[in-house]
Amino acid sequence: MHIPTPFRRPFDGLGRSIAFLATGVLVQLGALLVMALPWLNGGPTKALSCVAAVVGMGAVLGAGCPVLTRMQRARFLGRLGVEIPAAGRAWSWRQLGYHLAAGPAVALGAACVLTLGAASAVAATVYVWVWALPPETRLGQAGYAVQAAYVSAAGLAGLYASAWLSGVLARIDVRAATRRLGPSRAEQLERRVEEVTESRAGVVDAADAERRRIERDLHDGAQQRLVSLAVNLGLAKVTMPDLPDDARKVIDEAHREAKEAIAELQDLVRGLHPAVLEDRGLDAALSGIAERAPLPVRLTVDLPSRPAPTIEAVAYFVVSEALANVVKHAQASRADVTVERFGGILLLVVSDDGVGGADPSGGTGLAGLAKRVASVDGTFSISSPVGGPTVVTVELPCAP
Repeated sequence: MHIPTPFRRPFDGLGRSIAFLATGVLVQLGALLVMALPWLNGGPTKALSCVAAVVGMGAVLGAGCPVLTRMQRARFLGRLGVEIPAAGRAWSWRQLGYHLAAGPAVALGAACVLTLGAASAVAATVYVWVWALPPETRLGQAGYAVQAAYVSAAGLAGLYASAWLSGVLARIDVRAATRRLGPSRAEQLERRVEEVTESRAGVVDAADAERRRIERDLHDGAQQRLVSLAVNLGLAKVTMPDLPDDARKVIDEAHREAKEAIAELQDLVRGLHPAVLEDRGLDAALSGIAERAPLPVRLTVDLPSRPAPTIEAVAYFVVSEALANVVKHAQASRADVTVERFGGILLLVVSDDGVGGADPSGGTGLAGLAKRVASVDGTFSISSPVGGPTVVTVELPCAP
C-alpha cells in the first residue's frame, strides 16, 4: 500500500529520534536527581541549611557541567550524527544555561511525547491485544467493537502526532545545543581566523617552493644551454680565423647576445630565489647584494640561527628591492642595512642618506614590499621626509 509522502515524512528516522529523546530524558533526569538529593528526605529545615543546600547544588552542577556537556555532545553525535564542536572553555554560563533551562525543558517535552507515543501505540493495536482479555469482559461491554474502532483511530492519530513532535523536539534540541554547548560566535571567528592564517601560510610556502623549483629548472636547464652556446660561439671565433668578415660579424653578435642573455637569466634566477640563500643563508645572500650595489652599503647581520625558509626569502627580497629603490630614486651616497633577531621577531632596517620623499603610492615598489611583508603577517613602515633620510623598517614573525 502506497502512503502519501506528507503522511510518511514524520515517520522517517523515527527510531533515531525516539532513541535520541529517550537518552536525553535519562541524562537530564539523572542530573536533576543529583540536584534533588538534599531534599529527598524532606530537605533542609532551617534557612541556613537551605542556603547551604542550594550552594552545594550549584557547586555540584558547576563541577559536573563539563561532564554533562561531553555526554550531551556524545548523544547528539551517536544518535543523530550531529557533531557539536567543543567550546574553547570547559565551563561557561552558556553551557550551564542549557543544562538548567533548555535541556530540562526539552526533556520534559520528550517525556510527554514518548508517553503519548506509547499510549497511542497501545490504542492503535487495540484489535490485537483485546482478544487477550477474558471473553466475559469483552462481551460485557456493549458495542465494544465500535468503541475499539474509535480507540484505534485515536491511537493512529496519536502516533502521527507523537512522530511529528519527536522530529520537532529533536530539531529544537539540536539548535539549542549547537548555540549553547558549541563554541561561541567569538570562538568561531577566532577559529576561522586561525584556519585562514594557516591556509595563507600554506599558500605562501607553496609559492616559495614553486619559485625554488623554477630557479632550479632555469639554473640547471636554460642557463646551462646558454653557457654551452656562448662557449661554442667563442670557440668558433678562435678556431676559425679564416671566416669571412660577414660571418665573423654574425658570430661576434651572437656571442655577445648569448652572454647578455646569460647575465639577464642570472639576474632573473637571483630575483626568483638565489641559490646562495638556500645554501648559505641570509647573511651570505645579503652580502652578495651589498657587493653588487653601485654605492657603498654597510651590512650588519646578527642571526643566532636561521629563520624559516619563507621568512628568509621575504627578508632577502625586502632588502634587495629596498636597495634597488635607493639606487634608482634616492640619489644617495651610501646605505645601511641591519638585520637582527629579537626573540620571535626578525627586524630589518634599510636606510640611506638620499633626498627622501619616498611615497609607497608613487610606483617605486614600496607597495609591493608592504604586500609581501603582510603575506607572512609582518609589519612594514617607512619614514622618508623631503630632504631625507629614508628609513624602511620591517618586522617579520620568526619562531624562537
